[in-house]
Amino acid sequence: MSPLSSVAATRQVLEDHGLAAKHSLGQNFLVNDGILRKIIDLAAVTDEDVVLEVGPGLGTLTIPLLKNAARVVSVERDPDLPAVLGQTLDPWKENFALIHKDALDLTVADLEGAGCAPTFPGGSPSKLVANLPYAVAATVVLAYFQRFPSIDSATVMVQREVADRMAAQPGSKNYGAYTVKLGMYAQPAGRFAVGPGNFFPPPRVESAVLRLDRRLPVDDAGIPLTPEVVAASCAMADAAFASRRKTLANSARTAFASRGVDAGAAAEALRQVFEEAGIDPRRRGETLDQAEFIRLGQALIRRGGPLWDPVAGAPGGASAPDPAPAASASAPAGGADSAGE
Repeated sequence: MSPLSSVAATRQVLEDHGLAAKHSLGQNFLVNDGILRKIIDLAAVTDEDVVLEVGPGLGTLTIPLLKNAARVVSVERDPDLPAVLGQTLDPWKENFALIHKDALDLTVADLEGAGCAPTFPGGSPSKLVANLPYAVAATVVLAYFQRFPSIDSATVMVQREVADRMAAQPGSKNYGAYTVKLGMYAQPAGRFAVGPGNFFPPPRVESAVLRLDRRLPVDDAGIPLTPEVVAASCAMADAAFASRRKTLANSARTAFASRGVDAGAAAEALRQVFEEAGIDPRRRGETLDQAEFIRLGQALIRRGGPLWDPVAGAPGGASAPDPAPAASASAPAGGADSAGE
């Protein structure tokens, strides 16, 4: 699959360029050809796909992607690696483009500049396949499903705990606001475990490769959700899990009050929202499924009053958004991405 998928080959490339794995960027390189084959098989990459990769590192996964896809566009933050990739990927340079940028800042314009747009041969990226930087993996996956509608699946190497959260079911300890929000865009479609010994240097965490397929969220009547309903449903998920051990009513009231909404006004508006949605406010967030959060989102728009800004299509209040973390450009490193939870 890849001539770089061994410890000896990885070491040699690093030494040839006077480099070492950078822990600060989460650089742990895959060194098992069997794992690469399983990633390609799970992703079902074909010669019709344009693949988007985050954190190509030395090109270990990029090579089998290029052997199977029509085109690969990789995003790399490390300033030392473009020269390495220019050498390791030279045989496939006609079908490869590198964007030197923080993965969280990637835009449609960046992809168009790399030759990925409907007007270009091959079109926009159809698949995200990556050995992701673990510190920002959850954030990248959700952001890319939101930002790049052409992506129909993501097959990603992540920390095992992050994979658990991505695929969690209601009632489980891993189910939270992130799970609900990701579920508005995608659903799990396959998974396998990857131990630390498959990397150089070995990370101090267990890993998993998870495939997520894009889904079209619909309401109880099967009608596709508007962007505003999706945003409102996500806002209610954030509010429901803001204080995980509290009831829906108490957690949501605290969450909206922290945004500057009067506590009394928030409590009355929430009473109407829960009544409209037919949801018992004494329940806890982890007991609600996707459909129930969608009903809460619809009710928030209709009855939320000060809790929802219809002009902005966002929660009411004046609190500033949390700053986005910086993305490292290889994988993996310890520490699960919080992803706003």
